Amino acid sequence: MNTLILNARIVNENTIQESDVYISNGHIERIGKNLQHLPAERIIDAKGTYLLPGVIDDQVHFREPGLTYKADIHSEARAGVAGGVTSFMEMPNTVPNTLTQPLLQDKYDIAAKSSLANYSFFMGASNSNYDEVMRTDPTQVCGIKIFMGSSTGNMLVDSPDVLEKLFANAPCIIATHCEDEPTVRQRMEFYKEKYGENVPYDIHALIRNEEACLKSSSFASALAHQHKTRLHILHISTGDEVSLFEIGERVNGQILLANGAPKLVTAEACVHHLWFDAEDYHTLGNKIKCNPAIKAPHHKEAILQALLDNRIDVIATDHAPHTIEEKAQPYWQAPSGLPLVQHTLHVMLEFSKKGKIPLERVVEKMSHAVADCFQIKERGYIREGYWADLVLVDLDGTTSVQPSNIYSKCGWSPFEGTNFQSVVTHTFVSGHLAYENGNFDESVKGKRLLFSR
Repeated sequence: MNTLILNARIVNENTIQESDVYISNGHIERIGKNLQHLPAERIIDAKGTYLLPGVIDDQVHFREPGLTYKADIHSEARAGVAGGVTSFMEMPNTVPNTLTQPLLQDKYDIAAKSSLANYSFFMGASNSNYDEVMRTDPTQVCGIKIFMGSSTGNMLVDSPDVLEKLFANAPCIIATHCEDEPTVRQRMEFYKEKYGENVPYDIHALIRNEEACLKSSSFASALAHQHKTRLHILHISTGDEVSLFEIGERVNGQILLANGAPKLVTAEACVHHLWFDAEDYHTLGNKIKCNPAIKAPHHKEAILQALLDNRIDVIATDHAPHTIEEKAQPYWQAPSGLPLVQHTLHVMLEFSKKGKIPLERVVEKMSHAVADCFQIKERGYIREGYWADLVLVDLDGTTSVQPSNIYSKCGWSPFEGTNFQSVVTHTFVSGHLAYENGNFDESVKGKRLLFSR
């Protein structure tokens, strides 16, 4: 269906300007003034609202296959679309772990039938699947995921020889979870001996502390520089790690350093490490237990500053739902992870409205830079010829987070009771109006992301 969006305030490539957008055959065909003469079956007058490129979330855990009682690709992609997320990259710690090419293809097959959003899936690495990793097609797969700490199943990669081989020969970008496992285990034993079962929730930030993060991130960064490998370090949770990253700038589809060289090591911040801090354990407890841990208040300020000065390149969620019953268990038994994908854009729009980050920078970190970092074809920008992944937001409205309007299968959110001062009114996925004012159209599914590598 051809669609004409009129009078939108388009936020794109560091500018905000009012214009019209014409969508045809899933793509943005025209951007300009006075396009009302073009033939369109659907016309949306967007006067007073903002048109953004769809959010690309480069780190989610949708739990399918194997853990679908918590979440599945259909439910979580739908939740993301309701919050303006038009594309996602999903992690390999499902059951079974995504450690072979056939298992990776199985996930793509599921998404093709069920995902309302566009999709890609990381190929998982282990200590024993090097040959399978090397078969990954870099034009078809977002990246290689290495758990250098806090793994699920057989996914902790702690063999120095394997890490050397992976970094030396990876066919595409490597994404890492960086927490030093020996440090975490040592501190876990210390606090188990100190507290037994009666553990205060904020102990999580002391077990998975700054030292564990910095040690592992430094190691990964050193490997990347040694082998000239593109590395993306996920969910930075400490100000201590910021100094590892150089200032980058987007130039013609690349993230470059001041000297014009490509930025070899990029980094991601997640919304929960910007919104919450260790003080929130007292009210939310296990609901904000995640790996790496939410830490002391000064860290979130340092992470935000690193986003503003372009040391940290992208914003994501690490969306990782568990049931509320699992989260209600005692600290040692409760799993780590929280559902975030529906409200990631709301969080960043809230920061923008409070003057903490410009709206243009929100778009850069959630769309443009993600597309550039992963070299995604024809997405992440509002440009003629690109796929029409678009979000209309009303910055004068209110979104109240309640159990009745949470779309994640787990049915709860750490943001419950929050009133965000923004509303996602429309979400277009590859030109299809997938969400409009609380209603979904699932007649068309999202598409597989492709990469220019």
